[in-house]
Amino acid sequence: MCTSVSFTNKQHYFGRNLDYEFSYNESVTVTPRRYPFAFRHAGAVQSHYAMIGMAFVVDNYPLYYDATNEAGLSMAGLNFPKYAHYFAPQADKINVAPFEFIPFVLSQCATVQQAKQLLASVSLCAEDFSSQLKASPLHWHIADKTGSVVVESTAIGLKVWDNPVGVMTNSPTFDFHLTNLTHYLGVTREIADNRFAPDLPLTAYSRGAGGFGLPGDLSSASRFVRAAFALNNSVCEGDESSSVGHFFQLLGSVAQQKGCCAVEHGFEYTIYSSCCNTDKGVYYYTTYNNGALTAVDMHRTDLDSDKLTSYPMRTAQQVLWEN
Repeated sequence: MCTSVSFTNKQHYFGRNLDYEFSYNESVTVTPRRYPFAFRHAGAVQSHYAMIGMAFVVDNYPLYYDATNEAGLSMAGLNFPKYAHYFAPQADKINVAPFEFIPFVLSQCATVQQAKQLLASVSLCAEDFSSQLKASPLHWHIADKTGSVVVESTAIGLKVWDNPVGVMTNSPTFDFHLTNLTHYLGVTREIADNRFAPDLPLTAYSRGAGGFGLPGDLSSASRFVRAAFALNNSVCEGDESSSVGHFFQLLGSVAQQKGCCAVEHGFEYTIYSSCCNTDKGVYYYTTYNNGALTAVDMHRTDLDSDKLTSYPMRTAQQVLWEN
């Protein structure tokens, strides 16, 4: 399961927690402008926007989990089990396989609005990357500094939801998450008022009591609520250091600790957290065992190349010794 966030301060930031029970040895990967994409049904592209993000590179192909292109458009795939549905190729649509959806959009779209126009003609087709790598059930969060959308392919077709909240998690569908927020209309960052019985001499015994009712479990619905509350109520300074630090605090509010969420073959936990300054093309990340920030600047690579550049994740704890 996962959580993604779109945050605009003086600049725009996009990132996510990747929550799963094991890693595929992901790497921060820069795809330059001349790397050739041969989409399964949508043709070949020889020149396109460069992009940076976290990917599992297989046979020199970047299977992106999340990425940002040089124009500032970002996209992340999040687990969408029981709801995701992909179709047989359709003659009247642009057919795109799920594993190539992120590069398909980011290679040619500079804004959310352009992505929405493109997606009106797209169908996600049921096609695996290989016999060993089956298509994952996903939905996608797409964002730029103007706003964000959620893209979901279900049995009724492809739906693009406007996302005024700025966060996304996992199943169920986005409309459920939006409706579910109305259960928490009484939650506030302000000092709690006595609305229970105004005639009784009741006062809050602790700061933060206005937040009573925020869910604390690790379910996708609860993480959506907590992330939405944190994003839409918290404040920070406008400089880069403050903004990036603040972004990781937002992701930390919904991070998963190993051992707290059992799955069939182990425990789900936050493998990595990412934050990309989409204006600068700088991708920051932390990992479960390494809380120190690591950064990759896409513009310090050759963006006119035709070869991928990958930086393996630094997963070992980095400690700054003072003595």
